[in-house]
Amino acid sequence: MALARVYTRALIGIHAPEIRVEVDLARGMPGFTMVGMPATTVKEARDRVKTALMNAGFEYPPATRITVNLAPADIPKTGARYDLAIAVGILAASGQIPDTLLEQAEFYGELALTGELRAVNGLIPALLACRKKKRQAFVPIANEQEAGLVREQKSWLAADLVSVYEHLHEHQPLRESKPVDWACQAESDEGDLADVVGQEQAKRALLLSAAGRHHLLFVGPPGTGKTMLAQR
Repeated sequence: MALARVYTRALIGIHAPEIRVEVDLARGMPGFTMVGMPATTVKEARDRVKTALMNAGFEYPPATRITVNLAPADIPKTGARYDLAIAVGILAASGQIPDTLLEQAEFYGELALTGELRAVNGLIPALLACRKKKRQAFVPIANEQEAGLVREQKSWLAADLVSVYEHLHEHQPLRESKPVDWACQAESDEGDLADVVGQEQAKRALLLSAAGRHHLLFVGPPGTGKTMLAQR
């Protein structure tokens, strides 16, 4: 019947390789097959996506064999971050949404059975890679703070699948994420290193790390103040 291609990204450490979600609809025995080295959590997207589409009021292609290929196949895929991309691919392949913007966009998000979007982990590396490709991103509204950390990247905040549908049809545009204002953020933060008694070596490490914008890893047994220091 039709073929659609949607872009998203995997998460491997701090890297976010591009994943092409290819959705093919063919007449025949109804079925939903996923290929491309998906983990069990990804395979469960078959039931989540189908139920979310139907509960959100979309038409699930009847008497159709759906094949979803997550390419490249040699990259392991885990988690539910591919739900939105798969759902958009099915809608595009079945002609329910236009495919004109799909080449310039990437989609991230886990779907609830109601069609609502849930937050995903590791969004910042994905958005940084998306910015290099000069694509816009569709992200769950619950990831608004992470989206605001990546400047010069157009990220649309979606609450559910219907709002993505309305945006792609240009009926009602989504709200774009705004850059995080670090000055206001710093003023509103509670706690100060001056409140910490002792821990001179750890406080010095924090000051040097902040001054040079370096990474810092605290290692030690519970109760030694790692979280308390990191919050300051």
